Amino acid sequence: MTTQKSTSMSPTAPTSISARSVAAPTSEPTPAPISAPISTLLVANRGEIACRIFRTCRALGIATVAVYSDADADALHVREADTAVRLPGAVPADTYLRGDLVVRAALAAGADAVHPGYGFLSENAGFARAVRDAGLVWVGPPPEAIELMASKTRAKELMAGAGVPLLAAVDPERATEADLPLLLKAAAGGGGRGMRIVRELVELPGELKAAAAEAQAAFGDGEVFAEPYVERGRHVEVQIMADGHGGVWALGTRDCSLQRRHQKVVEEAPAPGLDDALRTRLHEAATAAARAVGYRGAGTVEFLLAPDGRPYFLEMNTRLQVEHPVTEAVFGVDLVALQVRVAEGGPLPGAVPPEPHGHAVEARLYAEDPARDWQPQTGALLALEIPDEPGLRLDTGYTGGDTIGVHYDAMLAKVIAHAPTRDQAVRLLARALERARVHGPVTNRDLLVRSLRHPDFRAARLDTGFYDRHLTALTAPAEPTELRLAALAAALADEAARREGPGPGPVRFGAWRNNPSGPQVKRYRAEPEGSEHEAVYRTGRTGPVPATGERVIAARPDRVTLEAGDVTRHFTISAYGESPHEGAVHRGTVYVDTAGGSYTLTALPRFTDPADRTEPGSLLAPMPGTVVRVAEGLAAGEAVEAGQPLIWLEAMKMEHRILAPASGTLTAFHATPGLQVEVGTLLAVVRDTDATPGSRTPDTDTSPSTHAPGTHVPSTHVPGTDAPSTHAPSTHAPSTHAPSTHAPSTHVPGTDTQEAPKR
Repeated sequence: MTTQKSTSMSPTAPTSISARSVAAPTSEPTPAPISAPISTLLVANRGEIACRIFRTCRALGIATVAVYSDADADALHVREADTAVRLPGAVPADTYLRGDLVVRAALAAGADAVHPGYGFLSENAGFARAVRDAGLVWVGPPPEAIELMASKTRAKELMAGAGVPLLAAVDPERATEADLPLLLKAAAGGGGRGMRIVRELVELPGELKAAAAEAQAAFGDGEVFAEPYVERGRHVEVQIMADGHGGVWALGTRDCSLQRRHQKVVEEAPAPGLDDALRTRLHEAATAAARAVGYRGAGTVEFLLAPDGRPYFLEMNTRLQVEHPVTEAVFGVDLVALQVRVAEGGPLPGAVPPEPHGHAVEARLYAEDPARDWQPQTGALLALEIPDEPGLRLDTGYTGGDTIGVHYDAMLAKVIAHAPTRDQAVRLLARALERARVHGPVTNRDLLVRSLRHPDFRAARLDTGFYDRHLTALTAPAEPTELRLAALAAALADEAARREGPGPGPVRFGAWRNNPSGPQVKRYRAEPEGSEHEAVYRTGRTGPVPATGERVIAARPDRVTLEAGDVTRHFTISAYGESPHEGAVHRGTVYVDTAGGSYTLTALPRFTDPADRTEPGSLLAPMPGTVVRVAEGLAAGEAVEAGQPLIWLEAMKMEHRILAPASGTLTAFHATPGLQVEVGTLLAVVRDTDATPGSRTPDTDTSPSTHAPGTHVPSTHVPGTDAPSTHAPSTHAPSTHAPSTHAPSTHVPGTDTQEAPKR
């Protein structure tokens, strides 16, 4: 979902000040007028945040209205609303970003209030004014406050005047070696656009030019400023809630340091490891920021915490944050209900917030492949089930049977755990994710579990470079022994299904043949890494006998129990697909869930069809999208160098470069600007000059992803977006795995970002 922050004010250079005590506000805001209670509320958003707001509305007795694009006609948020209004079209620019259509929808549905959620138009002052001008209640901060915080440079000026600590600005024209490293930032936006880290003075002019051009393209404003780059900083923020009667609550701290591509992955409250003096200082700075702009409603003041413990203001997000549930859990409040109360003109329910209790941790479950540069996935979500245990909360916009489309965010759900201590909350969340049933496109579930159990995270050694340092280890394939047992369980369930036909009953071992049989062999490919595993067993009067020595205790189509190494283990089997291979009941993809993890397998035929082979060097589209440009002068017969960018693909505001997998000759080239492609579309073929003619080099990439040899590099986020729209979807299609040669996609580390993630 895309955020459009108002940039109507002319930003100026930030003011540099030293950290100091927070100045007291000079005046109280004008009290908000008391409005009639809200009876019907339209949520100008989609997905999990719309569903979450509807939940509070039901508790308050408020009727709900959804808006939906054509792509979302059967989405969960539409099904949960009392009424819904169609926004014709599919892409955000034609639907959820059309403020005029949203206001018209609210009036048509008889709503008397609009809640923007987060992303899309939530920080658009013009939209807030349009809602008010239509006679509707705006459940958000005053438009003036949104405008004041829209530009980072202007926001820093205001915060300096309010006494909020800032990083001293650096004049690029006067920068010296002593100022390095520097961070360049776009003044009018975030999400990583216009951001550059400069470690050498000789690079500064070129990086300034590149950053300004990127900022201009993304936000329509090419202003860039420089500040010191803080290595291994922490992202810490304070939740603010303010009313129109002078009341401002600082609802504790959150740590959001685990990030990828400048966007948060794991968040927790309170931020661990802060002493009372630092926590108080952050609360006071955040409160001063809210008072400085006459703030009302829910907001977040974000800080960079340097390794020496000094905090620096990053920005203020004038909306509800994705990670708000951890604050709700710790303080026992409903922030959406408080937003409604304030919008109706009421005061906060007390002079100070409630006392906090315990610790809460949130993990964002994304349909993306962290081992393939976080490439987002699309397709049918076949199952999404999180254990229903005390202390767990699930916020989601999907259920099993829904489709993850190409137009919007790849976030499936947020899973939140609350417990008396941090250790207990982390353990509860990791276990819940490990036991979850998530069937469909590749997700980051395993990464989340491993992150929560990583020694650095457990010890609260947190900073924004966590994934840069640990991603390789956190995305390592599952243990071969575990995959082999999962494949064996899948094969035995398949055999039981073939012998028994429909029905959940377990196999009666007496029904097996009395005479020894030849070995049965079934092959599976583990997804997404692509390793292949054979399950070999014989059948006789005592039942199936695995060649690898396990004892089969029970086998039925949906559940298998094995004894391996004197330990009894249970496997739950779910099979999906439409095209069974010869001699197999399993149709395509098989999901094997255990108490200690889940495995996705693709049932393979006994023999490979030569027609399914892909020519070595084939460059396949990794996602549905549009070819936006190709390298100058490219044509079949041209020589190319390994790593040379050949083709640029764009899908939902992300740009992906297709690189030459090796030095060689371009033997085929089908890409042209404007070409619409689907996953697996052949774009080009590069013949490796080092390969022996007529020979086929063995596979070296075990990924079942749809791109061919070394073709995909990390995508670049395109214009001005909030996290919900920064994902370029990639359809999950293991069957397009190309057997041609290529090395695994290399993760290009991000930065220890100082940029505040846009969610």
